[in-house]
This record gives sequence, C-alpha cells and structure tokens, in this order.
Amino acid sequence: MEDRVGTTQLETVPEPKYWHLRTVLTEALDSEFSVGEILPNERDLAARFGVARATLRQALEQLELEGRLQRRRGVGTTVAPPRMGVSVGTAQHTWPGGPHDAWQAVDCALEVPPAAVAETLVTGRDEPVHVVRRSRVSHGQPVAAELLYVPAESVPDLSAIDAPSGAARARAVLRELQRLELERQENAVELGSARADDAKELDRLPGAPVLVVTTR
Repeated sequence: MEDRVGTTQLETVPEPKYWHLRTVLTEALDSEFSVGEILPNERDLAARFGVARATLRQALEQLELEGRLQRRRGVGTTVAPPRMGVSVGTAQHTWPGGPHDAWQAVDCALEVPPAAVAETLVTGRDEPVHVVRRSRVSHGQPVAAELLYVPAESVPDLSAIDAPSGAARARAVLRELQRLELERQENAVELGSARADDAKELDRLPGAPVLVVTTR
C-alpha cells in the first residue's frame, strides 16, 4: 500500500480544489482499485495528494454522490460496483413480480402505511395494507431496496395457508397482482437519504444519499 501513500502534490488550478481532486481520485479508482476494495484512510490520502482533510472529504462525498464510492458500516470507504440503471420512462407497464423480474422477495407484513401512502391508495388512515419488501443485488452487492404497498382489497384471494409469512407471503401477494389488469403507471425520481432500515439492507450508513424511485 506504500506506493499509494506518496506525496504527489496537486497543481494550482482555477477550479475548486476538491473538484480537481475528485478528477484525480476518479483516475486512481479506475487504474489502481477494484470493486469492493477499501480505500486508505483519510490521513494517508490527504498526505498523498497534498490537500487538507476537509478538501479530501468534499471530494469523497462527491464521488459517493456519483456512485463511485460507498461507505460501509464497520468497513470504511470502498469502491462501489457499477451502477444499475433503472428505467422510469418505458411505455411497457407490468406488475412487479413477473417471470423476468430481477427483484428478490424478502418479507411481507400487514401494516398501516404512512399517511401520504394511504392517501395515494385511497384507503383509511388506519387500514392495514400488505407491505412487501424486496431487494436487488448486482455483483454480489445490494444496490436497491424496495417497498410495495398493496391494499388488501387488491388481492382478495390471498390465502394465509398458501403464504403464511415472510418471503413466501410476499411472492403470493405478487402472484395475485398478476391476475389484475394494469392500466397505467406514474414514475418519479428524486435524490433522498437512506432511512435506517434501508441503509441496513443496502449496507450503507443511515442518511447516505440514494435515488428514491416512486412508482404509482
């Protein structure tokens, strides 16, 4: 690791110093590091590039926002796997859980949804709905977590015997959805922060920047 902790100095440039450092770090990630590899600590990196640790943190945060790095609990800052594209503009509308769906069912429970979700679903504020949790993995790394809110009236034939709990119940809810005709979808994407439960599933720190895709 010593060859990565030298004393390379940054030249004076008109652009913000952290942005220039981000470019230099990007080149280093492409040539010196592999996916999942842990970066040297901040002190060593700052010494290598001759910058203050505050400048280094800005550059690292920018690369995290861009999906090049990820901070893993108890591990440190690692090189992130390639981003997985999410299509939000396709004209082909299908229910989740179809035969070619790459998402994996994790769990399902009857819960009262957040007020905004209940309003969207036009259900009572205290009316439980099926909350299906799914995940998606790329190159062995979790890259997305999903919550599906399904009103009980949408899957009236769901059998507790066939799907007692957990992933089996989640798959059963999705199978029942396939019986319905999907008329249309609306999608929205925004930058958000990972909630505690999502951060745990994604192996990120709570509050880490994430893309929030909302499909109705």
